[in-house]
Amino acid sequence: MKLEHGTTICALATGGGMSAIAVIRVSGKDALTLCDAVFSGKKGKRLADQKGYTLHFGHIVQQEKLIDEVLVSVFRGPHSYTGEDTLEISCHGSTYVQQELLSVLYGAGIQPAKPGEFTLRAFLNGKMDLSQAEAVADLIASENRISHDLAIKQLRGGFSEEIAKLRERLMNFAALIELELDFSTEDVEFADRSLLRTLVSHVINVVHNLRESYAMGNVLKQGIPVTIAGRPNAGKSTLLNALLNEERAIVSPIAGTTRDSIEDSLVIEGISFRFIDTAGLRESSDEIERIGVARSYAKIEEAEIVLYLFDATGANQPQVIEDLGILRERTGPVKHIIPVGNKTDQLDDAPDEVYDQLMGAVYISALKKEGIEPLKHQLLQWVNSGLSGPSETIVTNARHADALNRAEVNLFDVRNGLDQHIPGDLLAVDIRAALSTLAEITGEVNNEDLLGHIFGKFCIGK
Repeated sequence: MKLEHGTTICALATGGGMSAIAVIRVSGKDALTLCDAVFSGKKGKRLADQKGYTLHFGHIVQQEKLIDEVLVSVFRGPHSYTGEDTLEISCHGSTYVQQELLSVLYGAGIQPAKPGEFTLRAFLNGKMDLSQAEAVADLIASENRISHDLAIKQLRGGFSEEIAKLRERLMNFAALIELELDFSTEDVEFADRSLLRTLVSHVINVVHNLRESYAMGNVLKQGIPVTIAGRPNAGKSTLLNALLNEERAIVSPIAGTTRDSIEDSLVIEGISFRFIDTAGLRESSDEIERIGVARSYAKIEEAEIVLYLFDATGANQPQVIEDLGILRERTGPVKHIIPVGNKTDQLDDAPDEVYDQLMGAVYISALKKEGIEPLKHQLLQWVNSGLSGPSETIVTNARHADALNRAEVNLFDVRNGLDQHIPGDLLAVDIRAALSTLAEITGEVNNEDLLGHIFGKFCIGK
């Protein structure tokens, strides 16, 4: 995206298609005077003479032809979303009216806005930093409570404030070291190296925790993948149907019915989970079933949570423990695996007495939809434990995670330099690198290509 300054832009701010009302946004230094050329106020007042935060009823006309009756909201810069003079024209939501009004505005000399250009101008005019601007796109894309809450927190500057505090403390020491360089011939130290090392270790710890939070933040934003795995006929497809409360997967008493993965999403208490039903895990001579089993293991390795489902009436405890051991070998210790015993409606004894060595197991009857709520509660417990980590801020943006990763490397260089007693000029280089990398997150250090890449993903009108 080429960054253009001084032009006045417009775009439809509401969704395309027919609606009761549509809103067209106009922003730029000439927004008021250019719109005056096509707007006829009820009392003959010019928009350019009006105060900010006022509403004005009138008509949009072209060569004395009435296009629509509209209500125009006036926002004077810098007290507007973009920091520029801004108008929002509320019109009738006919697609024909929308296009006619845009055509009239183009004819008045107003340029079509590019994707994200209003928010880009807000960033360039100091109304928000880059991480907050990115949160705008996340807020628009949020489809559940948790993704909304994460976007709102970032939009309000929580993440930016944390980065700013880290940079300020590092900059204080950087300034002292730079001052030492001015007195290099006098062999003086203004920056206490032991205090600087303590500070750098603290900053490394904070940056590390923020970077680590991205694993949780990304899955919360995209939807937490949960694979339902187990032997054939354990009731995996029945469990998927019970969770979704609809007949999503084919259920049959014939073992090996599911040959490929089936996926669907469910929001539980504001958190999105992506449930994946997989083929039964067993050795088979059937080529198609073997491919299905291989795909099952691939889905298991991709998932954040694995529901290992077993038939509580037919499986025995040693077999279940052996299967869980194989799963943990393939997924590693980080994967969260929940044993789920199914078909409890067919049991005479309490399942937790029969399977007394299975810690944390949940017992259900997928057919009767019994025990589904406790299973959902287990899933939510895993999420809540991840949200109660050492950092209150959850990173959800891949660009931020990459910058934090590079900043951590820069900070390790600073600490190693302190341990090796390197000269102040070399130490200053490493500190400046760490400061610059952290500044990329909030946009204090940026380039046109980066901004074009970020804002090019926004919808037009925002």
